[in-house]
Amino acid sequence: MNDSTSRFGGLAAGYDRFRPNYPAAAIDYVIEHCGLAPGACFVDVGCGTGISTRLFTQRGLAGIGIEPNADMRQMAGPPPAFRDGRADALGLPDASVDLVVAAQAFHWFSNDAALREFARVLQPHGWVALLWNDVDRDDPFTGAFARALVETSPEPRIAAWRQSETGEALITSPLFVKQERREFPNQQSFDLEGLIGRALSASFAPKAGEPRAQLEARLRAAFDAHRRDGRVTMRYRTAVYVAQKP
Repeated sequence: MNDSTSRFGGLAAGYDRFRPNYPAAAIDYVIEHCGLAPGACFVDVGCGTGISTRLFTQRGLAGIGIEPNADMRQMAGPPPAFRDGRADALGLPDASVDLVVAAQAFHWFSNDAALREFARVLQPHGWVALLWNDVDRDDPFTGAFARALVETSPEPRIAAWRQSETGEALITSPLFVKQERREFPNQQSFDLEGLIGRALSASFAPKAGEPRAQLEARLRAAFDAHRRDGRVTMRYRTAVYVAQKP
C-alpha cells in the first residue's frame, strides 16, 4: 500500500494500549522451531510500538525494531533499539541476523521486495517468522466487532481483508525452504472504553462524523449483548508462518 506508513499517523498511543500481545505458545514455537539460543540476533520489521520486539527480547534474544512511522517508533522506544527503515531497505549488513520477524505488518509490505531483503540480511540457515492476530469471525462477539468495522469503515475492502493470507507469499517463495504455518488461540478482555479504543486503533476505522458514531453505537450494542461482569472477550487466531534461508 502506498500509504502504509502514513496511515498510522496519530494512532500510536491507542495502538500500544489496545492491541493484543502474541500468545506465549506462538513465541515459544518460533524460538524452538527455529533453534534460537539466548543471544541470537533478530530484527523486527514494521515493529510498530514494539509489542512483538519486546516479547522476543524478553526471551533472551538480542534485536532491534525497524519502523518507518515516526509516531510509532517514538512510542516504541529510543534508538538504537528502534530505528527508521523499510521492509525493502533495512539498512543492515548482509548475513547479519538469525531471525527476521514481521508481526501484524507483512501485509503492508511489497511482499517480493521484502522477502528479497529478508534473505539478504539473514545468515545462512536463518529464519523468517511472520505473525498475525486474526480476529476470529466465527466467535459471536468477535464476529459482531468485525462486521461493525467493515460496515462503517471508509475502506471496507481493507477492513474485511484477512491479513494473514499474505503469509502465503513466504510459503511459496523460492528464496526459502522448510516453510510451515501454525495457528494458536489468543484473546483479550475489554471494558467498553477498551473495546472502542481497540476498534479505533485500526487504520481503516472511521475517524469522525456519522460513520464513527455508527461504529461506536454498534460496539455498545455488541458489548451489552455479550458482556459478562462488565467485560467482553475478543478472540483471535494467531497465524504464524516460518521459513528458513538455505
